[in-house]
Amino acid sequence: MLTGMARLLVVKATAGADAPERCSQAFTVASTAAASGVDVSFWLTGESTWFALPGRAAQFELPHAAPLPDLLDLLIGSGRVTACTQCAARRQIGPDDVLPGIRIAGAAVFVEEIMAGGAQALVY
Repeated sequence: MLTGMARLLVVKATAGADAPERCSQAFTVASTAAASGVDVSFWLTGESTWFALPGRAAQFELPHAAPLPDLLDLLIGSGRVTACTQCAARRQIGPDDVLPGIRIAGAAVFVEEIMAGGAQALVY
């Protein structure tokens, strides 16, 4: 078990299939933290917003990387997964379109989370 950690780790994925290594890093760090017992809030922004839709994570491929659907399932099951309001709207994704367990929220919620006492934020 990790010690001396912040109470919340906020990870913001800004890349999707357009930058697969960066995308995979965000999912891997967030899911590893969640599996280690860290409270994680994972944000899907930019091109990663597409992964809020059913079946989209299964289309992602990167050699030597953990399967994205497995990582996303872990994050939904153990933490908070949020799709950015503006990013979702630009892609015509609404609350009824996203996977169960994923919410759509905006910058105010993101700022609130990262400003919480002891929170740490990572952006990929």
